[in-house]
Amino acid sequence: MMLTSKPVKGEEAHSLGLVDAVVAPNQLVSTARQWALDILEHRRPWVATLYKTDKIEPLGEAREIFKFARAQARKQAPNLTHPIVCIDVVEAGVVSGPRAGLQKEAEDFQKLLRSETCKSLVHIFFAQRGTSKVPGVTDLGLAPRRVKKVAILGGGLMGSGIATALILSNYPVILKEVNEKFLEAGIGRVRANLQSRVKKGKMTQEKFEKTISLLTGVLDYESFKDVDMVIEAIIENVSLKQQIFADLEKYCPPHCILASNTSTIDLNLIGERTYSKDRIVGAHFFSPAHVMPLLEIVRTNQTSPQVIVDLLDIGKKIKKTPIVVGNCTGFAVNRMFFPYTQAAFLLVERGTDLYLIDRAITKFGMPMGPFRLADLVGFGVAIATGMQFIENFPERTYKSMIIPIMQEDKRAGETTRKGFYLYDERRKASPDPEVKKFIEKARSMSGVAIDPKFAKLSEKDIVEMIFFPVVNEACRVFAEGIAVKAADLDIASVMGMGFPPYRGGIMFWADSLGSKYIYSRLEEWSSLYGEFFKPCAFLAERAGKGATLVRNLKLFFSYLE
Repeated sequence: MMLTSKPVKGEEAHSLGLVDAVVAPNQLVSTARQWALDILEHRRPWVATLYKTDKIEPLGEAREIFKFARAQARKQAPNLTHPIVCIDVVEAGVVSGPRAGLQKEAEDFQKLLRSETCKSLVHIFFAQRGTSKVPGVTDLGLAPRRVKKVAILGGGLMGSGIATALILSNYPVILKEVNEKFLEAGIGRVRANLQSRVKKGKMTQEKFEKTISLLTGVLDYESFKDVDMVIEAIIENVSLKQQIFADLEKYCPPHCILASNTSTIDLNLIGERTYSKDRIVGAHFFSPAHVMPLLEIVRTNQTSPQVIVDLLDIGKKIKKTPIVVGNCTGFAVNRMFFPYTQAAFLLVERGTDLYLIDRAITKFGMPMGPFRLADLVGFGVAIATGMQFIENFPERTYKSMIIPIMQEDKRAGETTRKGFYLYDERRKASPDPEVKKFIEKARSMSGVAIDPKFAKLSEKDIVEMIFFPVVNEACRVFAEGIAVKAADLDIASVMGMGFPPYRGGIMFWADSLGSKYIYSRLEEWSSLYGEFFKPCAFLAERAGKGATLVRNLKLFFSYLE
């Protein structure tokens, strides 16, 4: 419970002996008063649970349990100290008695309260709760309209995941596909998502049947006449999306929200052939859509505030954390992180081992490194999104031919069991020595020579060369007003890309290192390796003033200093 931060409800806590009694809310104050009087008059012992020993193992066995718990904690959370402190405190109470345990808890708690980890996690806590407050939108007094039915175009991985998230929250959903084969596959994916919950004990069979009944499959637009929102989730093809939105305007009611799940394409381009630009919005989910907690709500200059309020409400009801961002290529999350993989390719072509990069980034706290992530996403998606950034930001993209060359060898990532890694039938990844030949070919095509320094980069250097370009792009996103608050970018990085929350998000982490340091490193690399690393004007300005990139939660912690 303590190591996983799993909440324990009252009745369970009582059965475990963690609390002395459970009372109704309206009896809490009166019961507490009576207990206080009883303790004062010695009719009741002071905190009886403190002296319970019936669940404590003999000392020798207890020490072995603590030893095992420490090993597990270090394995599961190698960058965190507070799980170990929890174990130390409990051990002190077992070995030296309850008062000694309480004393150690009070002392160690004060140390943890001042730690960078605590500050980072508190920042994330408040930043997450602040995402639903959008100046000029949520302060207008608009009430969300009731969305009774949603239509989804495309039953692929993303469309089926979005449909799953919606029906799990009791929204009736129409899933449209182009033919029976694709429609059957899309409905099958939704069924599989729900059946996975049944197998894990998170859903009863009765609930499964009730939930899947909310999904209807169609092949035309006839049933779109009474939907309140449509979410387009087809492939990233501009002309196809333009045609679909022009069709939706004809078949959907005038109030219907027209949303796209595109991850990179400019919404103005998508809605170019429509007249109802005030109801076009981005509803960018992250894969798998029914699992990942972030919803990126993308607005254009013409998107109605009412539509934003409606989508914020839907996001809350389907248990997502929404961030409202402006319209540009890649929006906030993907635009911030496009340098992430490109920096990794730059390092590899200059001589850094790709598996060392993945290990260093995973050790830093990401769920996986950039190459393992590319395998998971798939090379087709990587190329499609990469082209968007090359076309729109040519001066600061690193163009590598590694993935296109690997695709010629019929490698597409995890789906083909061959990418940067090899995958067995259980999807377990292992390094592939053959990847070296693709890197060598890409290196010769780009004219890049191996630099001996890159073969000897420390883990710290790898982390900084991968993430400082991300910080740089995040600064551009913030300076351009794509993100309303820098804290929104922290939530975007944590919930959208897996940035470790105990580091506070990408901007919070950057401020812990200092704008001057990040600027100087990028400036140095830019002079050596080109425009990809060139610091943006916002970062240069903040570094020149010796200022933080954003206003952190320093006031919250000032009383501790």
